[in-house]
Amino acid sequence: MQTYQAPLRDMRFVLHELIGTESLTSLPGCEELTPELTDPILEEAAKVTQELLAPLNVIGDTEGCVYENGVVRTPTGFKAAYQAFRDGGWTSLAQSPEWGGQGLPESVNKLVEEMICAANLSFSLYPGLTQGAYHAIRHHATEELKQIYLPPMVAGQWSGTMNLTEPHCGTDLGLLRTKAVPQADGSYLITGNKIFISAGEHDMVDNIVHLVLARLPDAPSGVKGISLFLVPKYLVNPDGSLGARNGANCTGIEHKLGIKASATCQMSFDDARGWLVGEPNKGMRAMFTMMNTERLAVGVQGLGVGEAAYQSAVSYAKERLQGRSLGGVKHPDRAADPIIVHPDIRRTLMTMRAWNEGCRALAAWVAREMDTADRSTDPERRQSAEDFTALMTPVVKALLTDIGFENASQAVQVYGGHGYIRDHGVEQYLRDARIAMIYEGTNGIQALDLVGRKMGAHMGRFLRPFFHPVAEFIEANKDDAQIGALVAPYAKGFGALQLATGHIAQVGLKDPEEAAAAATEYLRLFGIVALGYLWLRSAKVAAAKLAAGTDEAAFYQAKLSTARFFIERILPQAAPLLAGIKAGKASMMAMEDAAF
Repeated sequence: MQTYQAPLRDMRFVLHELIGTESLTSLPGCEELTPELTDPILEEAAKVTQELLAPLNVIGDTEGCVYENGVVRTPTGFKAAYQAFRDGGWTSLAQSPEWGGQGLPESVNKLVEEMICAANLSFSLYPGLTQGAYHAIRHHATEELKQIYLPPMVAGQWSGTMNLTEPHCGTDLGLLRTKAVPQADGSYLITGNKIFISAGEHDMVDNIVHLVLARLPDAPSGVKGISLFLVPKYLVNPDGSLGARNGANCTGIEHKLGIKASATCQMSFDDARGWLVGEPNKGMRAMFTMMNTERLAVGVQGLGVGEAAYQSAVSYAKERLQGRSLGGVKHPDRAADPIIVHPDIRRTLMTMRAWNEGCRALAAWVAREMDTADRSTDPERRQSAEDFTALMTPVVKALLTDIGFENASQAVQVYGGHGYIRDHGVEQYLRDARIAMIYEGTNGIQALDLVGRKMGAHMGRFLRPFFHPVAEFIEANKDDAQIGALVAPYAKGFGALQLATGHIAQVGLKDPEEAAAAATEYLRLFGIVALGYLWLRSAKVAAAKLAAGTDEAAFYQAKLSTARFFIERILPQAAPLLAGIKAGKASMMAMEDAAF
């Protein structure tokens, strides 16, 4: 059966010991966010996700959303759960107090998001999309629009969406056709059709705030002619009450592989009244504020599902009896040993665990830099944090969702035939996880973003906040008595990343297709090396704790064992990835289209 208990001890380790409480409390507005304040928040989030959201996961998958006469009904229990979720203040956790939020940093919020996604990925999309819309409105809309829309969105009374994709265009938004016609009162009439709109229509809130990409009549062609508009489901009266229904309607919902309790809508805008967000023809700039927030959130979705899949696999492996241990009978009082004694099952579970804990550390590192970019008063430090976040956004989105799907697949493998049928629920993780590799920009697009935009930006400036501290750590710890044996092989992996970076920079200048051909392998290589660095730092913390004496020796010993597993069994993937990168585009581009 589906098994999930929030990994609170590891979350506390990442937040307080690896990333460091002091790096958070030194930021303006975070001075009081010590473990005494943040730990109870995480503990309460664990209760909400385990007791309120997790029991609805299978129900939501079984029932799905229902569309009838323009109305979408969410599955049994979802509306009541959202009400309780909203009343508990969970929709306002990381939003600014200026708009009714609690002002918590992203480094705490992302851990809560992981729990929500692990417990019920479909449910997570409703508040998740609202948070992304909040960021776009907060940073780009007029003060008047902020005053009207942000407080009820933060309170969870209204939800938000983003409307990009059209039937004929997805990633290539330059082909977008939706039109916006200016009106005398400063509003616009929006006409067009959008598809794949998550939470575009549902029954859990009073109003839905759509952010819609559209073209003005005199807009230039391509992406330079796209503007962003705020289009509510219901118009808002001057006193803040809801008025007439706007011309924004759901015309159907998609029947999907997974996340069936999330309403994925086809939207029709028929002279729907909307208001400009940001500058005319600069809609992509405003929308990317939301998209970048969502890309990091989608990465956390992959982590959440991967963690739930791992826990379910561990639970089954400890219970399922099959065969005897090759090293000798482990449970003579039972008809057979549990499958967790077998090396291949151990390899699978250790791989899942090492990926999950490494990905959690990476998400927390990036989230802390997001907090620094948003809150620091040091301009140089803010710039470094912004550079790092820009660099790592595609890595987090693609790596964590790839791993989430791989872990879900491995969970099915651990269950064997019982994993392939619906009775145990792990096949839902596999189906749910698959979408995270696609939406908010496919993982192939993330790889192209990394090598095409981020790697060479400002003469490689974005790379420095990652490469410099890693190189310094290797130099400082290569002879360390406790972790030096792990640093040496890691240095080879880091060297492979440096060689790959230089190679792509060189060949990409002559032929952009060469860089594109290497992009996916490069992103995976970058991700593995980033996780390896965090595993070394984790090992250093754990070794110091054990040396000093601790009543949590089992936890820190497990951390050391997992770090060693990652360095010895996963990091060596760097070598074949580098070989593939150096092989270039020739073999993949040689055949004529007709030969496929």
